[in-house]
Amino acid sequence: MRIIFIRHGDPDYVNDALTSKGIREAKLLSDRLVKWPTKQMDFYCSPLGRAKQTASYTLERIGRTAEIYDWMKEFYYRVDDPSTGRFGVPWDFMPEYWTEIPEMYDKDAWKKTVIYSSNQELVPAYQQTCDELDRLIEKYGYKRHHNYYINTNTSDATDDISVSKTDLQANIEAETANKNDTIVIFCHLGITCVMMSHLLGISPALLCHAFYLAPTSVTILATEERQNNIAAFRAQVIGDTSHLLQGGEPVSAAGYFTDVFQG
Repeated sequence: MRIIFIRHGDPDYVNDALTSKGIREAKLLSDRLVKWPTKQMDFYCSPLGRAKQTASYTLERIGRTAEIYDWMKEFYYRVDDPSTGRFGVPWDFMPEYWTEIPEMYDKDAWKKTVIYSSNQELVPAYQQTCDELDRLIEKYGYKRHHNYYINTNTSDATDDISVSKTDLQANIEAETANKNDTIVIFCHLGITCVMMSHLLGISPALLCHAFYLAPTSVTILATEERQNNIAAFRAQVIGDTSHLLQGGEPVSAAGYFTDVFQG
């Protein structure tokens, strides 16, 4: 299956909406998405205004709606930043602080660091997000098993000589359709990193600090299923903004701390 994460457009955080630039970005995004095979896709969205507004331009044009899940909202569990004194989102720490903590690079050990354990709601919320994501993915026939997924729509029927050709063909068609399932999630930078960390087995601290997902950027993960019914997610694209560049709209630096390369 395929999961496509889309960050909201350039944000007006005070009003939980899009800026005028964010509206232009969302419209250019819709120009891109309407060319996708959207009839074969399912759409999901954060409950926050900036994500819903971003999605609205596409959904209106294709005549679709998105399911709203509260757990897709931004992962906003505040912590005290020891370098700056900032009390806010659990990322954007200074490199001289977080890079000196080996646990930050570990997919599990980050949970036990002083800064992340300082907010007692943070780690349970992370686990809840992972559990909710797994429940969503399981609706499409993929069940979590340790650090990968089992495609439960596959069958060992080919080993049974009593199975008819019709049954075998039906199984092949069901399996193929299952592998082509695509879901699109309109959400936020932080929560995307949280979900990706679970799917890819990477510390969310590393993803949040080492990757930038610009407003309306497109991130695509898909399952590779090379061995029996075992499925592992792999990133195809992270933070693509080609629709902005093609539309002559500069890439926003919201959430970035250096110049954005406009090319």
